[in-house]
Amino acid sequence: MLFFNGIQAQVGVGTKPIKGAKMYFDGSRKSLDKNWTYWNGPRLAASLPIKWAIVKDPVDKGTAMNSNDPAAAGGKYGSADVVTKQAFRDFRLHVEFFISEKGGNSGVYLQNRYEIQVLDGDSTSHGMAAVINESKSPYYAYNGVGKWNAYDITFRAARFTDGKLSEKALVTVYFNGKKVHVNQRIQQVWGGPNSGIDGGNDGGKGITDVPGGLKLQAEGHNVLYRNIWIKPLDLKEANTDF
Repeated sequence: MLFFNGIQAQVGVGTKPIKGAKMYFDGSRKSLDKNWTYWNGPRLAASLPIKWAIVKDPVDKGTAMNSNDPAAAGGKYGSADVVTKQAFRDFRLHVEFFISEKGGNSGVYLQNRYEIQVLDGDSTSHGMAAVINESKSPYYAYNGVGKWNAYDITFRAARFTDGKLSEKALVTVYFNGKKVHVNQRIQQVWGGPNSGIDGGNDGGKGITDVPGGLKLQAEGHNVLYRNIWIKPLDLKEANTDF
């Protein structure tokens, strides 16, 4: 049994919110509109209400949201990404995704900065479940196309002393119940200004002391999401392991 800060660590597909967590997407249109908005980045081409369709869950009972926003056709990331209205520093996250076709592409952005990749068929450091461009892809843990997958993440935001970056962000990730990254330091934001907060700041290295929401990327693919919950944390020590 796993514990983190005295709390039992629940991980994997179907995991229910832990004590103190809030459900940010329960499958309903109401929760999507209440808790999310489009990211107002430089390439934004979509307008509210959010055009991510609520669709029937292809595996289980219930519904999910489809990231295939019309404004993102052709892979124009940043044109129709959705982000939580609430911003976060440290947190525990659970998110489930379903890739419908080979090559399906999206992304889970911590603090609307740091991408945990969602990309079928890519096992490189740019691929599935990688801390993008900074870690190896734990592709072995992927359930594959047509099945639900889950990320369970504890994230610690970058720290600043006298306005200067003193500690880089840290993340621990479980992928489908398997621990795949432990206290991985995140060096920068990748993908430029259309990727997320600070992406256009000193080539993505100019991290600022600003909280950010959880962002999901629209890349013109039928990637579905469900069961997204977050618990804010305050991690005094530089440790995200759980």
